Order: sequence, then C-alpha cells, then structure tokens
Amino acid sequence: MRHNRGVRIDTTDLADVLVLTPEPHRDERGLFTRTFDADEFDAHLGSPGAAARFVQDSQSRSVGGVIRGMHGRLGRGEAKLVRCAHGAVHDVLVDIRPGSPTFGRQQAFRLDDETFRHLYVPPGFLHGFQALTDVADVCYRIDRPHDPSEDIGVRWDDAHLAINWPTPPTIVSPRDASAGDWAALLAAIGA
Repeated sequence: MRHNRGVRIDTTDLADVLVLTPEPHRDERGLFTRTFDADEFDAHLGSPGAAARFVQDSQSRSVGGVIRGMHGRLGRGEAKLVRCAHGAVHDVLVDIRPGSPTFGRQQAFRLDDETFRHLYVPPGFLHGFQALTDVADVCYRIDRPHDPSEDIGVRWDDAHLAINWPTPPTIVSPRDASAGDWAALLAAIGA
C-alpha cells in the first residue's frame, strides 16, 4: 500500500491490478476529491510517464441490473482505469495472461460514487460489471484507441468462469449474450 496526497493505492489478489481509493475532503458544502494523480500513479508503478500513456476517456450509462461483459482485447491488450462516477457497480476482472501467476482467476470489486474507488487494470484481463443502482455511470481511461477488430469476450454466464453476479440480469446486449466460452477464448489467445 502506498498513501500520499489523498489517493491510497492497494494491490489485489490479481497480479498487477491496483485499487485506487481517493480520500475526499468533506465539509458543509459537500466534498472535493482528486480521482487521479499521475505522479502518484507513476511512482507506485515505478514507471515515469506511465500515466501519460492514457489516451482516451469513455463513459457508459447502465440501468439497474444491466450486465456488460466479459470483454477483453487481443494483441497488446489495453491498460485502463475504471471507476463508477454515479451509482454503483459490481465489477469483475479475469486474468487471461498466459504465464501469469493468477491466470484464469477472477476477482470482484464494488465501485461506487461514495468511496470513489477505481481500478487500474493492466493489459490481459477480461472486464465486466453489473449495475447495482437504478443508474450507473462507468468511466474508462484507456492507454490506446479502441480497435473493434481486437475485441474478444466470454459470455457473462460462462460455466467455467461461474461469475457470482449479485442479481439476475435485467438486460444483456446481443453481443455479450452471444460471446464465446472460456475454451474458445483460450484458443484465441493461444493458451
């Protein structure tokens, strides 16, 4: 754990995944928080300039019960920072890096607009979430432009992954409902 300037950075059970937890200043007006600090991030990674590699910000809005995932990318993959700016989500990561000490393992996190916790997800992970509130806005900061030709995925209800979603899904996109299974993903990544 590293703590400085109001952002705590913790490791997780998954190799190289970090949880960043801002510590907001609260008073009678409300609050102010720093959601990201490039210097602190770079210092924790021991990689000057790592934060500068983020090139694209995106946001999704989901209604309660929606499941988005499980998505990943081929090639170099993508590193991303993920946070829930409004509402709450049950966020799930699966390590798909052959040779990683946590290959095939998953971990779930609650991301919400109360703790401001967010995740640093290195390249080589499947990512998905379920909206836990009536509306949930999820923000993504990624280190390279999205290329749909590199998209890969595993069904949200794949039997091998057996993800424990908090509630039955209300909506799953046709793309996510027709995603392949774990065996197909292993073939796609050569594992």
